[in-house]
Amino acid sequence: MFYWLLKIILGPLVKAIWIKRVVGIKNLPKKDPIIIAANHSSYFDFLSLIAVFPRRIHFLAAEVFYKSPFWKPIVVLTGQIKIDRKKKDKSGTINKVNKALREGQIIGIFPEGTRSRSGKLQRAYTGVAKFSLENKVNILPVSIRGTYYIMAPKDKKPKFNKIIEINILPIIEYENIKNYKPEYITHNILMHEIANNLGQDYPGDK
Repeated sequence: MFYWLLKIILGPLVKAIWIKRVVGIKNLPKKDPIIIAANHSSYFDFLSLIAVFPRRIHFLAAEVFYKSPFWKPIVVLTGQIKIDRKKKDKSGTINKVNKALREGQIIGIFPEGTRSRSGKLQRAYTGVAKFSLENKVNILPVSIRGTYYIMAPKDKKPKFNKIIEINILPIIEYENIKNYKPEYITHNILMHEIANNLGQDYPGDK
């Protein structure tokens, strides 16, 4: 319930002030499980995706959110999935993600693992591809422009004279990637799709 309350209250506000263009919303399936994979440079990435996607997204939320007096209630009450990046055993997180996908839900992952400190793409981790292969689930790449200039990692508050553009790219079908390794899917397919849409170079394998 808190997720939908947050969406109802903050969603229209974020869209009215910052989000000026959303392309490709039709690429989101109406009911099937899918993994949303987006570039990440601001806390506004999380808020923007909640604002524009009609279905509920279960994000992987880093351990730092659970140490913040502001963010902890939000990630807990909205049912996000905790991932401790410093912990070697991530089986608890993996099990929760797999369960959500089996139940037909949406998982949201920022493959770079942390916010970009420059606004440029960082080398991504292979978790999205591994979850896709293990669960036979499609991937939905999303490119987000503008959030870095609204609230970069060093900023304490957002700027109001910048805009966000969200491009929901064509689905990467499981059937088309099932014979590839996670590294190839991540660096040569997923992140290059996002990089091409953003007009950026991707610092991964080629």
